[in-house]
Amino acid sequence: MLEAGVHFGHEKSKRNPKMEQFIYMHRNKVAIIDLNYTHEGLLKAAQFAYEIAQKPHAEILFVGTKRQARPIIQKYAEEAKMPYITRRWLGGTLTNFTTILKSIEKLQELKRTEDDKSLIRLTKKERAVRQKEIERLESVLEGMKNLRSLPAALFVAGAHDERIAVREAIRMGIPVIGITDTNADPSSVTMPIPANDDAIRSLELVTSVIAKAVMAARGATK
Repeated sequence: MLEAGVHFGHEKSKRNPKMEQFIYMHRNKVAIIDLNYTHEGLLKAAQFAYEIAQKPHAEILFVGTKRQARPIIQKYAEEAKMPYITRRWLGGTLTNFTTILKSIEKLQELKRTEDDKSLIRLTKKERAVRQKEIERLESVLEGMKNLRSLPAALFVAGAHDERIAVREAIRMGIPVIGITDTNADPSSVTMPIPANDDAIRSLELVTSVIAKAVMAARGATK
């Protein structure tokens, strides 16, 4: 964890008061997270993810829209065969899920009929509009294309940055596993993991543990 920089938080001025208990000290005005809490939080979160993944048809939606989190979230969500969001969180993804589901169905229908011979009758402009719509839907729904119902839980690679997703989940009664850096509110998530949510190695370490817990529950460990 030390090598991955998991312990580095934000500047003291950006500290959320509710994270105080998880901070070991401040060095050069930067908060240093107590890794004992990180280890404890990660173990509890992994066990929680394992128990959820054991339930039939239960899925954990992996969320990470920050630039450095995107490839990590996609990689481990795909390995665990879980849905994910790495681009923009669409408002209402959870609270207005029926609309999202219709968009997913629309994308699937457009993809399914890509080789339909009837498309030959479309004008060049109509084909371009159709292709643009496919690309637009894919950009925001690609990781959720197999989602058929609300997820059983969320894993967010940064409770502060993904706070809109967190609020929607809590509103819908969906538990949240979240990396809580020192600028986050740990009480906003069900299973807080005090850790650096900016460093790539820290994000990868935490995300991989959650993904492996899911795979273990599904009997698909690598």
